[in-house]
Amino acid sequence: MIEDVQAAVVQRGELAGGILILDECCEDKRGKHSAGMKKQYNGRHQQVEPCQVGVYLTYGKGSIWTWIDGDLYLPHDWFSPSYAQRRLKAEIPVERRFQTKIELGWQMIQRAQAAGIPFEAVAFDSAYGDDQVLRDQCRAADIEYYADVRSNTQVYLSPPEVVRPPNQQGKLPKQHRILRPWTVSVKEIAQDPHTLWQPLVLRADERGLLEADFAHCPVWMVRADGRVVADTLLLRRDRRGFVTYSLTNAAPNTPLLTLAQRKSQRYFIERANQDAKSEFAWDEFQSLKYRAWEHHLAFTILASWFIAETRLDWDIEHPRDPALLDDYATDVLPALSVANVRAMLRAALPLPQLSPEQSALLVVKHLDNRTRSRSSRLKRRFKP
Repeated sequence: MIEDVQAAVVQRGELAGGILILDECCEDKRGKHSAGMKKQYNGRHQQVEPCQVGVYLTYGKGSIWTWIDGDLYLPHDWFSPSYAQRRLKAEIPVERRFQTKIELGWQMIQRAQAAGIPFEAVAFDSAYGDDQVLRDQCRAADIEYYADVRSNTQVYLSPPEVVRPPNQQGKLPKQHRILRPWTVSVKEIAQDPHTLWQPLVLRADERGLLEADFAHCPVWMVRADGRVVADTLLLRRDRRGFVTYSLTNAAPNTPLLTLAQRKSQRYFIERANQDAKSEFAWDEFQSLKYRAWEHHLAFTILASWFIAETRLDWDIEHPRDPALLDDYATDVLPALSVANVRAMLRAALPLPQLSPEQSALLVVKHLDNRTRSRSSRLKRRFKP
């Protein structure tokens, strides 16, 4: 089903040139037998607590966004002998091996690339952007990335000179040396009075205009093996003064506005995650088994794509009347929302009119199911 959704995305030519956005999302859980359940960092609450963590890939362009892939993160402990019974109960596939969240994310990016998703770049937050291996993998695959990094990330403002001078015995040492220059943190670059900030209008939204100050400069980093890698540091400062730091391998002649717009697309995975929870019942998942989690993911991705495709079709079939801009004294009309689509579905798919006999059978069926459920719970409760 997920592959079919990705194929449908490829077929919509108007979606070409979007951005892949990688992120994770945590769900609060109770008990200890749900697949992937463990005490781990919950980004929603910014603390360590029992939860499930999923890694998700969103595709977005303009005001259209949709989940296109995902995978459940299984902590390392789940592959230890002490968790054998939990793996069996949760029906974890025997071929599944431990993979970090970053490895799961890279696999999804590769799957999207193999499926022909017409993306121009990928974006991820500092949990993934700080990983040099992920950035190098994107670079090797000729994928443009926008990787958020932490404020203490060290970079060079000019190409460093890396050498391996021979020792007294004339042998080359394993460790390299950097002769010049000194590193600086990306936060220091943002605070430097010589940094040139430019105010940019990214797009119109329903609250007015999305504006921020941006600055960029070339930087260099040295890998553990001594390789020197050139990137562009992109700084974003919002109206509150909060600064985010990103590294990108975009072409040096890429306009600043293009860099800013692609970097700012990361906002849409937050919207996609919010839609999944508040509109598609993603946060109401209660099953323990791994396969059930995958089924729920597939239906959530399908629902997300249904909304995105409905929005695309609506814009084509129902173009907005320019006169409404004057009537409302505004320059932007709102896009179709998930709630709008839900309201139309309720109108288009009314409940069938039931006969008295059918109604009685339906009530009996519900009462029967509830009775069986209660009986099953009692059996589990008093099981010796």
